[in-house]
Amino acid sequence: MLGENLQEIAKVGATGVLYLLIALSVISIGVVAERWWYHRRNKTDIKALAATMGRALRAGDRDGAIAALKKTRAIEAHAVAEALEYYEDGPDAFAQMKEKAMRDRRGPIEAGLLFLGTLGNNAPFIGLFGTVLGIVHSFRELGAASPGAGGAGNMDNVMNGIAEALISTAIGILVAIPAVVAYNVFSKKSQQIEENSGALENVVLATLNRDGGASGAITVTGGVDGTGMPGDLTRLGAHHLGSVVEEGGEA
Repeated sequence: MLGENLQEIAKVGATGVLYLLIALSVISIGVVAERWWYHRRNKTDIKALAATMGRALRAGDRDGAIAALKKTRAIEAHAVAEALEYYEDGPDAFAQMKEKAMRDRRGPIEAGLLFLGTLGNNAPFIGLFGTVLGIVHSFRELGAASPGAGGAGNMDNVMNGIAEALISTAIGILVAIPAVVAYNVFSKKSQQIEENSGALENVVLATLNRDGGASGAITVTGGVDGTGMPGDLTRLGAHHLGSVVEEGGEA
């Protein structure tokens, strides 16, 4: 009883697998088109943007640097602009917030990659499954074939059934190849976004280190004693870790 039910499933299963592969192919085309438009829309000249941002930061114009970053649609520029709100808190705070900003945006960056990767890896197996079902049905027809002229006609049907079953494997491979290519291309573009954000981050960190931190400074106050030493020496750390005060004026 179970065997007969499985044979009935095999009879319609091969055709069902073909329709499934066609549907997956249509979906993959939609994902590829959406990913292509997403990366094309967010593309920017990262070298020119980094130069503009660097000039603004060196001039002490943090707001101008943020405005330059927000003028573009590049997702990495927006992440760095968000992190620049913590510019005055020092390099570590900026780097951590930039990492958080990129992590928050990783979903849109990698959207569709899981589907393309899964389809590329499994579409041939789906096609092979359809082929197996089709061959099972063809052998069932072969077993039911009667000798004689009618049997010859049934044999033709069996051969045609096997040929149609093999089409499932071919379609599975045909669906998988573009999906794998698209997955590799868009994975590379996602990595490029990460690299671009790193390049912008390097520009900001270089400016911070040059200035000794956004708020790093050495301030000398007070009088000078007989030895020529400053009365009060106050050092403000780049990370607001505290101050060191040396009081003079007394021998």
